[in-house]
Amino acid sequence: MSEKEKDKKKVEIVVNGTAFEVEKSIITYAEVVTMAFPDFAQHPEMTYSVTYQRGHGEKPEGILVPGGEVKVKDEMIFYVKHTGQS
Repeated sequence: MSEKEKDKKKVEIVVNGTAFEVEKSIITYAEVVTMAFPDFAQHPEMTYSVTYQRGHGEKPEGILVPGGEVKVKDEMIFYVKHTGQS
């Protein structure tokens, strides 16, 4: 399998208890928040806290900050909660 084919491989992630299939190796803060709160784009004044578990070996747990991104893996879990206004 080529590197390009590996990048296209679908993995299942869980966001706030809901499973999503993604076809990418890296996911952004905005993409994760939008999965949890589909109206995120219409409310840029709202801020969210994003944490994750079951990530890659070098960073299995962490916080995803606005503008940030993280490498995804199968069965990775994200927790997104509204934290107020920025």
